[in-house]
Amino acid sequence: MALSQRYRLLAPVALMGAAALVLAGCAEGGTEGDGGSGEAKTTVRISGGITGGEATALNESFTQFTEDTGITVEYTGDKSFEGNIVTKVTGGDSPDIAIVPQPGLLKTLVETGKVLPAPEAVESAVDENWSPDWKQYGTFDDTFYAAPMLANLKGYVWYSPKQFAEWGVEVPKTWDQLLALTDTIVEKTGGPAWCAGFASDAASGWPGTDWIEDLVLRQAGPDVYDQWVAGDVAFTDPQIKSAFDAVGEILLNPEYVNAGYGDVKSINSTAFGDVAAAVAGGTCALTHQASFLSANFLDVQTADGATPEVAPDGDVYAFLTPGYTEGELQVEGGGEFVAAFSDDESTQKVLEFMASPEFADARVKLGGVISANKNADPSLASSEFLQEAMTTLQDETTVFRFDASDLMPSTVGSGSFWKGMVDWIDGKDTDTVLSDIQAGYEN
Repeated sequence: MALSQRYRLLAPVALMGAAALVLAGCAEGGTEGDGGSGEAKTTVRISGGITGGEATALNESFTQFTEDTGITVEYTGDKSFEGNIVTKVTGGDSPDIAIVPQPGLLKTLVETGKVLPAPEAVESAVDENWSPDWKQYGTFDDTFYAAPMLANLKGYVWYSPKQFAEWGVEVPKTWDQLLALTDTIVEKTGGPAWCAGFASDAASGWPGTDWIEDLVLRQAGPDVYDQWVAGDVAFTDPQIKSAFDAVGEILLNPEYVNAGYGDVKSINSTAFGDVAAAVAGGTCALTHQASFLSANFLDVQTADGATPEVAPDGDVYAFLTPGYTEGELQVEGGGEFVAAFSDDESTQKVLEFMASPEFADARVKLGGVISANKNADPSLASSEFLQEAMTTLQDETTVFRFDASDLMPSTVGSGSFWKGMVDWIDGKDTDTVLSDIQAGYEN
């Protein structure tokens, strides 16, 4: 499931001071060109799946740009964007720019023939500001189409620093240390250490895919991960089964899960965002979820009724799922990509701005998000946690890979893979689950 979809399923974070751009009179000064004119206009239309407070903040990110250039940016969010955009594009109703949350969807749009290759200035900006890992997700058949925009880091383990201090335990640095920590917590509490939730309506199961992706990347390495995403390494391959076995050491172990909710099978009936309340309330010591879980802690309470403080010495915090070798940093995540359907001068200026550190700084400063732009300022992020996450993404030694299920064909990534995770938790044996997921390629 795409980053922005998952984030929108969480309770939206109100962004103080955010205000929509005043767009009165925009229609009078420019044309609503939908591509190919080459002429400048005063209003550039952007469409995407970002809604609510995030959409307001995105519009506000262009305030200084509009003052400097006279170009008004009109962003419109659509909760059904992923399902609607291809139809709109093929039907001749393209926006000037689309913010696309999945490389797979971006590829589908490129295949319509309507997405324009990125201008040379945009490609130069991406070469300067992002790692090659990010650029490749906007490149198809050796043509670069779409610059990255915002980012999200996955594979976090959320915990209570205060509880860790009480138990005399530390953040683990290897996978084996993580398992040893789990045993220690079970011994000290007399109950399961972990909680997990896979329930997400029609998307149930996706949190489990993040677990598997983390372990494929950490066990087998980035090359095998890439081959798996491409379909060259099957789900039935021993390297993928090994990742399932490692995750199963935690999620299929009734002594380890499901703290605060029930047995192993209760994972499937627990909403993925509800685990924040269990961690904040002290009934669950550990949960695996992306950086966007930080938003959920704003809507829950600690055991004493207060809003939890997300800080290294606070009520809740998170560490990245450790690898098998101490010091290695291999992470997966998600993000959005900026695709253009118009080549007019104003649209190109907007594209260039969105590929710049100045845009990243403007949006990050408004709160709740991070960017992988290497030249953006992580100190502008709205919390210490997000500052650390952004620094990790910018670090040249970090091996980054995009969410695998978002890159796989939809019949697998958001189809048999999601369903397979639910079946696995329900008790279906691993070999059968792997065969069932692989069968998604035949649909």
